Amino acid sequence: MSDEAFAPAVSEWYAPPESIVQQAHIQDYAALYDRARADVTAFWAEQAATLEWHRPWDTVLDDSQAPFFKWFVGARTNIVHNALDRHVKTWKRNKLALIWEGEPGDKVTMSYWRLWQEVNRFANVLKSMGVRKGDRVTIYMGRIPEIIIAMLACAKLGAPHSVVYGGFSEQALADRIEDARSRVLITCDGAWLRGKVVPLKDVVDEAIHRSPIVEHVIVVKRTGQPIKMEQGRDYWYHELMSLPIASRQCDTEIVDAEDPLFILYTSGTTGKPKGVLHTHGGYQVYTSTTLKWAFDIKEEDRYWCAADPGWITGHSYIVYAPLILGATSILYEGAPNFPYPDRWWRIIEEYGVTILYTAPTAIRGLMRFGENWPARRDLSSLRLLGSVGEPINPEAWRWYHKNIGKERCPVIDTWWQTETGGFMITPLPSATRPFPGIEADIVDEEGNSVPPGVDGNLVIKQPWPAMLRTVYGDPERYVQQYWSRYQQHGWWYLTGDSARKDHDGYYWIIGRNDDVLKVSGYRLGTAEVESGLVSHPAVAEAAVIGVPDEVKGNAIYAYCILRNGFVASAALVDELKHHIRHEVGPIAVPEKIELVVSLPKTRSGKIMRRVLKARAQGLPEGDISTLEE
Repeated sequence: MSDEAFAPAVSEWYAPPESIVQQAHIQDYAALYDRARADVTAFWAEQAATLEWHRPWDTVLDDSQAPFFKWFVGARTNIVHNALDRHVKTWKRNKLALIWEGEPGDKVTMSYWRLWQEVNRFANVLKSMGVRKGDRVTIYMGRIPEIIIAMLACAKLGAPHSVVYGGFSEQALADRIEDARSRVLITCDGAWLRGKVVPLKDVVDEAIHRSPIVEHVIVVKRTGQPIKMEQGRDYWYHELMSLPIASRQCDTEIVDAEDPLFILYTSGTTGKPKGVLHTHGGYQVYTSTTLKWAFDIKEEDRYWCAADPGWITGHSYIVYAPLILGATSILYEGAPNFPYPDRWWRIIEEYGVTILYTAPTAIRGLMRFGENWPARRDLSSLRLLGSVGEPINPEAWRWYHKNIGKERCPVIDTWWQTETGGFMITPLPSATRPFPGIEADIVDEEGNSVPPGVDGNLVIKQPWPAMLRTVYGDPERYVQQYWSRYQQHGWWYLTGDSARKDHDGYYWIIGRNDDVLKVSGYRLGTAEVESGLVSHPAVAEAAVIGVPDEVKGNAIYAYCILRNGFVASAALVDELKHHIRHEVGPIAVPEKIELVVSLPKTRSGKIMRRVLKARAQGLPEGDISTLEE
């Protein structure tokens, strides 16, 4: 890892252990990248050939209606065939597919054989409720095995699922039900989080009242509190699964490679929800290839992606890609620090987790509790660590590498989006560059490539198999938002992220263009200032926003959570400002630093900067129903 993006005078290199390099699936990144670049369609055809298809493709890539690209045209498939059906015909039927732990401590394990049977049974239940190929099904649940079963059952029937993260509000859920036109909704009575019940069914009832197109609601009994069950609409999952209709045999619907697999609404949308549409064929090829190569998945691995299935990270790298690869995955229901800050580290110790993939927000949150908590647990099973969701600041990277990976686990820092379907820029596990088959660039406002060390807009210059196909029900929005900016150069995908490249060719994501501040004419990423603050020994976590300033354009306003043992004071604030001046530069010194005990976060751990911006300006905070607290 080089710190060039944050402090150009500092350069640190962390080489992966030779034992990992020698046994990795991919050892020569440059040769592989060059081969993919020389003939990208042949490259992706080669990866697709590792999966099973009911009918092969006629054309690998059809760009005749760009930017509405099509992959593996003419092929017949179903992602569930590659994720489950083919495995139960081999020795993998008895391999563990899933190890689940609930926050109260209850546990479930499922072999591929049992998961396949449960998916078949629930697919038959959905059939009995009239779900057919092409019907959209909304899923609103906590992190329990049934959410995975529900997703796979929908896919098995060719019915696109729309998973709505269990932290969204009644109106957000209603908007997504309305946009997808879902007649069936799957939920649970509640979910456990920090020892309390999140009342999911109550949210569902209110959402359906606002969007009354749902005809059937299936409810998993998880927490057991009294809930309202509307006769003729609401059904208990366990009761349906005990009926003769829930047969263990169910044929998988054979679909076209371009048939919809799921709709996923991007977080933080305003106005009409933006439903990103992904399809069966290209998505299964890309997600499985990226996971296998970036995280070097082996048969013996126990892989834990600590995200929520309700986000794209969960779709791609909890549900689909691990199952396609025949891996054993861990799923945990609750908070990382409940009842104690070593909950994650105990899970790693107990189950022998070899790969941990999580977000910088979670890492920083656990850093607050110090080094002693992870030191109490045996983390020697870990082989690789991963990071996702936002740029990871150097201090968090070092802490993760030292205290969790014990300085022997490579950190796979991935950049990708809901829209991309899978990793786009990632180590393999040693080079933080575009994934083979991905042509990325950093360009200025006119589309010219910028030199190393210069900020610009991150673009992808050619299509890839797991790319979004459209915005559901709004193709004009798809073209306008993602493809129109640099149309004079061809069909370039605009990521919306600001980035720079160093002299070694490594990409550094600065943040969303919305998170890039202009201070006195200078472009400054909020992540850069936050990283500078967190590099001070007193600061556990920081969030930076820009507030309007008549002179500077934006003034920097910072919120900091202190580590245990440090006390808030005016002297400490002055010390932090001096520290930023030294670490990042005078232009980055915040106008105000507020020392706080918590930050407004969603239940997935993302800091809600719009709430901080509203607070700083004394404005209404808007909808805060997705806040964790």
